[in-house]
Amino acid sequence: MAKNYFDITLALAGVCQSARLVQQLAHHSQCDEQPLRVSLQSLLDLNPPSVRAVYGDNPTHLRMGLETLQAVLNASSREGLGAELTRYTLGLMVLKRKLNGNRGAQEALSHRIDGLHRQLGHFDLLSDTLISAMASIYVDIISPLGPRIQVTGAPAVLQNTQIQAKVRAVLLAGIRSAVLWQQVGGGRLQLMFGRNRLFKEAKQILTHS
Repeated sequence: MAKNYFDITLALAGVCQSARLVQQLAHHSQCDEQPLRVSLQSLLDLNPPSVRAVYGDNPTHLRMGLETLQAVLNASSREGLGAELTRYTLGLMVLKRKLNGNRGAQEALSHRIDGLHRQLGHFDLLSDTLISAMASIYVDIISPLGPRIQVTGAPAVLQNTQIQAKVRAVLLAGIRSAVLWQQVGGGRLQLMFGRNRLFKEAKQILTHS
């Protein structure tokens, strides 16, 4: 069966968008609000009609992720910030595999995400309350699966508890996209041998959106 590279690339861009948001938060204590909202929103729909629907039915919502994906696929960016993005992206893939092998964790995750819907009736998606709730899901369910993703940035920023919560919430969204990526046919072989195909698809989505 032919793989749908549009869906695969979009979901992978979702993972990369989380990686870039984590990087922005860790170095600058803030990040672009619109991509943050798109990434956190993607957590809430576990039975979407399509991959596009997860990200608000508009590929431009993943512009940051698509551009980051291109940077990660571009071998020349493997130093400094480019290396960080690659490390976060691959770290999320590893945690996704651990989650796949743990039925109890999957059930707990679904249950806790259902709980977020109730809170959304009272609080904004980007409120401290919801971000803290997402962060605690990450700490309780994803972190114990190991290995932990080592976030690097400005030490003073990383000690800020609100930034820590945002980083964890964004990593949880990254796991969501990694799971989606696998569901639509994504796999490690593409990252090793299909880089050009993914790069071209990302470029095409950016050009036509």
